[in-house]
Amino acid sequence: MNRTALRAGWARGGIELRQSFTNGGDLFNHFFWPVLMLVVLYFLRDVSFGDSGFELGTLVLPGILGMNAAMAMVSMSQLLTAEREDGTLLRAKATPHGMPAYLIGKIISVAGGVIVDLAIFLVPALFLIPGLTVGDLGSWLTLGWVLLLGLVATLPIGAVLGSVFSSARSQGLLTLPILAMIGTSGIFYPITSMPEWVQWVAQVFPIYWLGLGMRSALLPDDAVTVELGESWRHLETVGVLTAWAVVGLVLAPIVLRRMARRESGSTVAARREKAMQRVG
Repeated sequence: MNRTALRAGWARGGIELRQSFTNGGDLFNHFFWPVLMLVVLYFLRDVSFGDSGFELGTLVLPGILGMNAAMAMVSMSQLLTAEREDGTLLRAKATPHGMPAYLIGKIISVAGGVIVDLAIFLVPALFLIPGLTVGDLGSWLTLGWVLLLGLVATLPIGAVLGSVFSSARSQGLLTLPILAMIGTSGIFYPITSMPEWVQWVAQVFPIYWLGLGMRSALLPDDAVTVELGESWRHLETVGVLTAWAVVGLVLAPIVLRRMARRESGSTVAARREKAMQRVG
């Protein structure tokens, strides 16, 4: 990938990110989910988890951060499918270094939006939820590398998923499996309370490891007692997220090139006509 594509991608991503803060619908999305999660935490803040000595809200907060970071792959998938349907992808294909610049731009804009959303959620949550360890540099460094590695692991996978679905409408098929992964990844309830087979399945996917990494950054050392093996397992977190990142970074350019080769003015027009027929 050459410097021209990198510069074009950075510029494209920056423009899209800035535009998201001037669009009413995008602004609503930036604030709606963080506020909704804050409401959930408010009702969990005084609920104790067994004999652990920790409130459920304290244990859940880092998991919500990890979940939102992992959900970036869904946002990437939805954007790619929608822009394939409306012809944006075809226009990108027609420009020099168009597809690499397009992919970089999408990664920048989606990652930037996720970071803003997490900040909107985390800042008030620090005042709402007690028991978090945010007073030392190590916590923030851990939070930073987990978030960065998590985005690298999930965003390319989102691009791969976006190439699978032919229309924005079919993206609904992605919702149920993602919700299942969230429900079994220890986000809203510690995974040690779930059946053993569920624990093994959850550890295959990045959502669990993102949540675990966030918990290791924000929770006191005593909280490790409710984790699998009573360990934060940083090495395993790096290993699994890196594996997903490698798979995504290898597959995403391949599937995007193949998808772009199949795009033409006639296919875009046919999809638009089909969409109009559904509306009519």
